[in-house]
Amino acid sequence: MADIIKSIFLGIVEGITEWLPVSSTGHLILVDEFLNMKMSDEFKEMFDVVIQLGAIMAVVLLYWKKLWPFGKKNNASPLSENGAGAYVKKDIFTMWFKVLAACLPAAVVGLLFDDVLNRLFYNPLTVSIALIVFGIAFIVVENWNKGRTSKINSISELTYKTALIIGAFQLIAAVFPGTSRSGATIVGALLIGVSRTVAAEFTFYLAIPVMFGASLLKIVKFGFDFTGTEIAVLLTGMITAFIVSVVVIKFLMDYIKKHDFKVFGWYRIVLGVLVLAYFAIFETSKLV
Repeated sequence: MADIIKSIFLGIVEGITEWLPVSSTGHLILVDEFLNMKMSDEFKEMFDVVIQLGAIMAVVLLYWKKLWPFGKKNNASPLSENGAGAYVKKDIFTMWFKVLAACLPAAVVGLLFDDVLNRLFYNPLTVSIALIVFGIAFIVVENWNKGRTSKINSISELTYKTALIIGAFQLIAAVFPGTSRSGATIVGALLIGVSRTVAAEFTFYLAIPVMFGASLLKIVKFGFDFTGTEIAVLLTGMITAFIVSVVVIKFLMDYIKKHDFKVFGWYRIVLGVLVLAYFAIFETSKLV
């Protein structure tokens, strides 16, 4: 029961931090220090990734009409006027091809070097540095971007070249935990003239194949031999993350219509310093 309660709290943290550009990994590492579930290290490593599936399902629910590429109703870009092609939404298929193109860099690196990257960079020092560096990047980019007119103001205006550039920034987050996948892609998108709204929405779409792929990889590595307690903990975390994500996504899309991302930059810097200080004190206390 204690682990179920902890998974609810972790689900809340995931649901909030997955979409706000503040790094869900950084928060989960810090929270895990205080709410350490009595589960195996292998399960906890898998849990921290697979719990994100709940958050992803919130995107699917909220953006279903923009994501599902089939249907004759409201089909502004049918593949053909008649027959089966009239039920195919060509514009949505094109959007998905761009999403997949943007995911290629991170997917290749993740498949080839997942274990190596976890061993090298999944630690408080790397997470703290990434939090601080990208926090500064948000502030610098927003100051540079102030007063500029966005070149891309809708998903349909994104080119394959633009998608690949955004995907390259997503790769940074795949390599360095604490960067924040949403944070990295939003910074990259803003730098090349994408509006905040489109940058955030495209980031949501990118999360779907990335998180499904990462979750599948972790589950396969963990194995499918779950205990009843493990299933209960995992499902509780996922459901909680889903419910919280619905609220947070709606909040974020309303917020960025009137505000920039600098507040998240300052928050990242403060959190990075706190994480760095906490683990520095913790390591020092072990030596005394």
